Formats: sequence, structure tokens, C-alpha cells
Amino acid sequence: MFNTARIKLTSWYLLIIMFICIVFSITIYEGADTELRRIQGRQQFRMQQLRDEFFIQPGAPELFEPVPIEDLRDRLILSLFLINLGILALSGVAGYFLAGRTLEPIQEMVDEQNRFITDASHELRTPITVLKSELEVSLRDKKLTLAEAKQLLESNLEEVNNLQVMSDQLLELTQIQKPTQLLLETFSLKELVQAVYKKTSPLAKQKKITLEVKAPTTQIEADKARLTEVLVILIDNAVKYSPSKTTIRLTANAIKQTAIIHVKDEGIGIAKEDLPHIFDRFYRADKSRTKTDVFGYGLGLSIAKKNVEQHNGRIHAQSTVNKGTEITVEIPLKQARKLV
Repeated sequence: MFNTARIKLTSWYLLIIMFICIVFSITIYEGADTELRRIQGRQQFRMQQLRDEFFIQPGAPELFEPVPIEDLRDRLILSLFLINLGILALSGVAGYFLAGRTLEPIQEMVDEQNRFITDASHELRTPITVLKSELEVSLRDKKLTLAEAKQLLESNLEEVNNLQVMSDQLLELTQIQKPTQLLLETFSLKELVQAVYKKTSPLAKQKKITLEVKAPTTQIEADKARLTEVLVILIDNAVKYSPSKTTIRLTANAIKQTAIIHVKDEGIGIAKEDLPHIFDRFYRADKSRTKTDVFGYGLGLSIAKKNVEQHNGRIHAQSTVNKGTEITVEIPLKQARKLV
């Protein structure tokens, strides 16, 4: 599809360029032809003057050879033709290149949309299949008891809740990708870390995990709600993939004009080949993380990354299998007040 569109766009470029070239060529030819006619007229006038001055009879040899106007006209036409042909060839190459550059963002957007649809469809298929299978088996069971029916409804409700969680995350991810205004406010890194601790400490206590936080009172200008969400997602992931009686450390500091926030756990870690992909939508590191039965759709880190990027920051991870993972968020202390 994009190859066809690229060729069509290149053709339009060529038509426009050749139209301009033809107009200029005609203009140049008309101007040159007028000048040649003027030269020809002057030559004829000068020759007539010489005939009259030297009493040359008609039919006698000319005193000087006139400029071959017709030859010049033919050369001009040939030159213009060759120039236009060269422009056509160069324009074809340049137009094809520019058409590709023009369509590249559109192609990336369509590819991203197709991946989104494919990934979402794949993730939706599993809970829907479970629901369908359980219902079909139960409907065929003529000896289904009330207790079994209740258990079935509980299982179905769990799958419905999972679907709702995923749909909410998909909706949030879609909203984040739209250009929007950050709700900037000024607060301290210590205040941010304490807010995150308050939200995530119950999760850590459930698994008997120690959550340590440390941050200075350095002021930062950011969207507090979004930045809090980023750190909550990181802590939540750390808790999910950490065994009990371990420690998760959330630390923040400021270097020059950048806030640097670390979330470090002592969990199962991430394999080296999976590490570059953990912020991709729907990606889950199968080799390192299927050791634990953890619910999730692989959207949290993607949401965190989008929020960080909207703050003109970056997020990256370091990890060693069976030793732990450290995720670092870097965000400017002052944000440009513009749409991001």
C-alpha cells in the first residue's frame, strides 16, 4: 500500500516540477528567440548597408558570414530538452526519496495502530476464551450444583475484572498518546516520594516486603499526578516480582537541573535479551518472569514510559537475573510550559 502511495506521490512531484520546468523553458525559448530575431534583423540591416556602401549587386558573395540563427535555435531547443531530461531524472530520484520521508510518519502510525489492534486482540482472546469455555462446560453439565455455579460465577467475575483492568489501561495509554497539557505544579521530591510510599506501602506489607524511601526537599515542577503514577507503577512491578522478606528502595536526588529517581528491588530480575523490550506495550519477559504467577497485561511500564517522555525525561532499566532490577527515571526540574 505504501509503495503504491509513494509512487503516486513521486508522480505528483514530477508533474509539478516538470510543469514548472516547461513553463520556464518556454519562457527562456521565447526570450532567446526574440533576441535571435533581433540579431538576425540587425545582420540583414548591416548587410544591406554594406551592399549600398560598396555598390554590391544582388546575388554577389556576402562580405561576411552571418550568424547561423537557425542552428542556434536548434541548439537552444536541444539544450532545453537535455536540461529538462536531466531535471526529470534527478527529480525522480529526489521525489522518490522525499515521498518516502513524507510517508514515513504515516507508515509508522499505521504500523503502530496495527500492532496495537493485534496485541489487544491477542490479549482479549485469552480471558474471553476462558469465559466461553467455562460457560459451555457448565451448560452441558446437567448435574451442576449451586456451589459449582457460584464457583463458576466467581471465576467469570474474575475474568471480567481482568478485562476491565486491561480496558482501563488501554484507554489510559490511548489518552496519554494524545497531545495534552501537563498540569504543572511545584512540589518537593520528598513530598512526591512520601505520596508514593503512602500508596504502595500496603502492597509491600502484604508480601512482607520492606519499602525504603529517601529524597531531598529539592523543588521540581511537573505534573504531580502523572509522576506519582509512574512511581506507583514501578513500585507495584517491583513488589509483584520480588519474594517476601526483601527490600525495595525508592530514592530520589537532583543533579544539576535534573531529578533522578531510582526504584531498586531484590527480585527475580529480567533476562538480558528481554531488557530492551520491557517498556513495549503488552510485552512480558517470559523467560525470567513466568517463574511467578503474576497477573498483568504488560501495559504498566508502557504507560510509565509515555508519562516520563511527556515530561521531556527518559526511563531506563538495569537488571540481573535472580539478583534484582533497578529502574531509573530522569526528569528536568523545570518543565517548558507547552503542549507535549
